[in-house]
Amino acid sequence: MKFSYNWLQSFFNKKLPEPKKLAELLTMHSFEVSAVEKSGKDYILDIDVLPNRAPDCFSHIGIAREIAAILNCKLQIANGKLSEDKNSRAKDFLSVEVKDKIACPRYTARIVCDVKVGPSPKWIQERLKICGLRPINNIVDIANYVMLETGQPLHAFDLDKLEGVNPKPQILNKPKKIIVRFAKEREKIVTLDEEKYDLNNEILVIADSKNPLAIAGIKGGLMAEITKLTKIIVIESANFAPRVVRKGSKKLGLKTDASWRFEHGIDPNLTEFAINRAADLIRQIAHLHGRYPKVASGLVDIYSKKVLPKKIKLDLAYIERLLGAKIPQKEIIKILTRLGLKIENWKLKILNVVVPTFRLDISLPEDLIEEIGRIYGYQKIKADFPAVSLRPFKINEAIFWENKVKDILKEVGFCEVYNYSFLGEREKEIFGFEEKFIEVLNPVSVFSKYLRPSLIPNLLKNVKENMDSFDKIKIFELGTIFKKTSNKNHSEKKALAGLIFNKIAPEELFYEIKGICDLIFERLGIASVWYDEFKPTPEDSPFLIWHPKKCAEIKVDHREVGFLGEISPKILNTLKIRNKIILFDIDFEELIKVSAKEQEYQPISQYPAAIRDLAVLVPRDVRVEEILNKIENVSGPLVRDVDLFDIYEGEEIPEGKKNLAFHIIYQSEDRTLKSEEIEEIQQKIIKTLEENPEWEVRR
Repeated sequence: MKFSYNWLQSFFNKKLPEPKKLAELLTMHSFEVSAVEKSGKDYILDIDVLPNRAPDCFSHIGIAREIAAILNCKLQIANGKLSEDKNSRAKDFLSVEVKDKIACPRYTARIVCDVKVGPSPKWIQERLKICGLRPINNIVDIANYVMLETGQPLHAFDLDKLEGVNPKPQILNKPKKIIVRFAKEREKIVTLDEEKYDLNNEILVIADSKNPLAIAGIKGGLMAEITKLTKIIVIESANFAPRVVRKGSKKLGLKTDASWRFEHGIDPNLTEFAINRAADLIRQIAHLHGRYPKVASGLVDIYSKKVLPKKIKLDLAYIERLLGAKIPQKEIIKILTRLGLKIENWKLKILNVVVPTFRLDISLPEDLIEEIGRIYGYQKIKADFPAVSLRPFKINEAIFWENKVKDILKEVGFCEVYNYSFLGEREKEIFGFEEKFIEVLNPVSVFSKYLRPSLIPNLLKNVKENMDSFDKIKIFELGTIFKKTSNKNHSEKKALAGLIFNKIAPEELFYEIKGICDLIFERLGIASVWYDEFKPTPEDSPFLIWHPKKCAEIKVDHREVGFLGEISPKILNTLKIRNKIILFDIDFEELIKVSAKEQEYQPISQYPAAIRDLAVLVPRDVRVEEILNKIENVSGPLVRDVDLFDIYEGEEIPEGKKNLAFHIIYQSEDRTLKSEEIEEIQQKIIKTLEENPEWEVRR
């Protein structure tokens, strides 16, 4: 926005700094001056005003007020006193009706009689040109001049052109009427630049009893235009809601200096000061041969809800904490006073600050502190590091381990699913969780009659719905399950379940999912993991979802944490799933208990490992855990790991027997093992296993 240096100077008794120096001072206080140009005997300052300062700084008085605060000098503004004609009253000439007081919070009007329309004085024309406006006539130029000076847009109407002819309304007692209303659909208006606009009911207009006279807050109409024949004028100084003006301006594609100001918001209390200033200038300038215009006494003022100054409590200690600098109390009070704010009585280092209504940008203590820092000078505040203690936030254990496990499974190609926590009557029959099901009192549907006691049923439903579209499915879910307890109450706990479905290579699934479980335990810092063979019986009804011969119990230090195995063919046939499915089901809360955030670093041995396979023929009721315990007891430190990789019961195996195959991994941390050392330990393991007459090591 362009400002006149000489105009700014007129508000001060003392000489202002040179234009370029003044531009530097303004830039240091949040007003960027993009250009300083000489124009005749004046200078043009092109100042970029931030949007929050538009309500008071889109005017010469606003910028002058800022200069006064920066330089700590007094500001001289006209007191607004006006010489009125006591023989005529404004209300006898005009009445105003505001239909929507939210769209137009205030409408102020004055009547000036016996005006002489002609060119405005040279000094007014020069100032208008410097600010980018074209002089038209003394009445219009004064309206524009006051807008640039105060920030309040004004408009002037020819009273005689309002609907009806009434040359002496104060005698005939028939005042003209102005109505502030929203336009009617398809109503039209021709503006001062002779452009025609179609209006609608979202555009606010200033109208007489028949036609619109102006588009409120945007542009005047041609119907009540000021001409050389005009004798009596109505000066309008109104306040319009920013939203209404912005919407109307956008719909019409019409931007003006007035709409630009109204869109940013204007102090409603400014209307009276601005209209008095304009009326006084017209009285002084628009005269004929020494006969001065007469300003009718009184205002026509519709002000529905008066806006009062805000009062903010300001803690002096908070100023120091926020700015990081200790500013003396006297200095703070001086700065606030220089900005035009008032300080009422204060107690215990708390200032009661009264904010004038023209500062629409100040509503919080932080706004006041920003102003104090700006005027005090940010350059005076030392750039110190904040004196605060940094405390690590407390980790939510549940979320931490959930994210950890999810990341592990996503890294190996699993997709996470989110299923509803409900099951229907059919699932209850298929999966046999009779004593575990909790019935919902008010189910949404028959398919949501029970709370799920396991994640497995819904995971299998996911496979059934998607198996025709994919050859391989790898999904998991981490969610809450619900079970009845012995005392007729219920328990809730987190569970983790995942499955693999593969049409192409179903035989490899068991080893793939077992490897994934091993990876989970390894990443969670869990050692001593065992996969103990588990054979469900009819008494173990919740476990009848597992294949009777291909299921293992997962243990950590003899504590059960879950199950791993193949889904029962009976379940798969009932669900019409054609291929086998391998699945793990883990008690997530038990898993967290045995997990470790911090893991001891163990360097990788630089010496090669040797693997020996061992197959043991044992009775069918022998658990894998028993064999692993025997191997662990005699193996010593050179056996790094023992891994079960096969369980076989087939034609070549005697009845009542099964074959368990293990990988035994040998490795030393300080040397390469010799074959003799490995063989010695291997034979020792074989001898220990064959001490049981029913066990046979197959060579």
